[in-house]
Parts: sequence; structure tokens; C-alpha cells
Amino acid sequence: MSLKMRAGYEGTGPGAITPDGCAVELYARLSVGDEPDVIEGAVPAGTHLLELGCGAGRVTRPLLERGLRVTAVDESPEMLEKVAALDGGVRTVRSPIERLDLDEKFSVVMLASFLVHTGDTAVRRGMLRACRKHVTDGGCVLIQREGADYHTNLPRERFDPGGYTVRIVSATPVGDGVNEVRAEYVFPDAVWTQTFRARPLTREEFEDALAEAGLKVDTYLTDDGTWVRAVPVR
Repeated sequence: MSLKMRAGYEGTGPGAITPDGCAVELYARLSVGDEPDVIEGAVPAGTHLLELGCGAGRVTRPLLERGLRVTAVDESPEMLEKVAALDGGVRTVRSPIERLDLDEKFSVVMLASFLVHTGDTAVRRGMLRACRKHVTDGGCVLIQREGADYHTNLPRERFDPGGYTVRIVSATPVGDGVNEVRAEYVFPDAVWTQTFRARPLTREEFEDALAEAGLKVDTYLTDDGTWVRAVPVR
């Protein structure tokens, strides 16, 4: 069953579209980049990781292949069907991230895919609270941030080795510091688009948002600051 599209979000192309404009069949095709390397290097071997917003399992699959255990959370039943089919015994949980309430904690919680930049401040606060609620006091939260020029170096495109082109077409201000971003994914046999709302965050604004949720930066894991390991404030 598909869920109602959120205001300001839209997706086009073949197959089911999630409430935030993600096309399930597109996300099942997208290549993985260096995310698994960054994650594996930041956590103990064999970690049981809580992945918030797993999508179709683009990152979940290589984490399982590297010996991590994963509990994968997404609100889309169509996305979770893709994840449940992966080898490795992944556990799936259907829930919006900001309303997740599991009666357990994990040594590692991950919030990737720039979800911390959602345009809705209340949703972002809920997501970060969910991270803090579900991480052990001695654990960590891995967060993926947008690059510094994500909203300004436009339009731009790149050809992925997987055989498709990704275009970030525009980032149009819609008020309150939020931009409406339009992306296109062009494959030889299909084209998908996604429109979503994102809020650029300076490093200071990002760290303030963490502090509000009871988290703080432990280290920036990449030179460009796009991957962060945060820890609970004690």
C-alpha cells in the first residue's frame, strides 16, 4: 500500500513512489559509492547497526556482505520488500523515523542519505531524537551531511559507472531557509525525477541541532565533512 505524498515532494517514473518522492525501482538500481567503506571504518567489526531510512537496501547490502548485522527501518512497504529479500538475515521495521519507538538500543545508529537536511525542522528534530533514543550511551550515531556546494553548484550532472546519469537540476528557495530541489536520473531504458525540500545547514547549525537532541560530534569522518560520527552527551 502506497502512502500519501508529502507537500513539496514529488516523484515521477516507473513503479511505486514513496511519500518523499523516492522511486522504489530507481533506488533498487542506484550504485553504492564509498559509504560502506566509511561506515566499516568507523564502527567495530560485526556491529549490530540500526539503519534509519534504508530505502531499497543500496547501502544495507554491502554492510551485510561485510559481516555487520542490520536492523533496517523505512516507512515504505515497497522499499522494505526489497530489503527483506537481501541475503544476510536483515531485520526490517516499518515506521517513519521520527516516530520510531523500539524497545531496544544499538551500539551504532545510522542516518544517511542527507536525511538530517529535511526541510521540516520538526521532522529533523524527531529523527535526531530517534537516533539518541536508540543508541547506547557508549555507542555512536553516523550521519551523512550534504556537501558545501550541494545547493549552489547548479545545475550539475555526473555519469555513474553503473550506466546512468544523475542531474541536480535546481534548488529553488521556498522560504524559511528551505530549498525545493529537483533531481533527475536518466537510465538507457527509463527516466525518474525527484523533487524534495532540503534545508542547508552550516557546520555550526548542524552541531546545534545535534546538541538539542543530546548528541555531539566525536569526529568528522571525511575530509569534506559529509560523514560524521556523533556520540551521546553524558
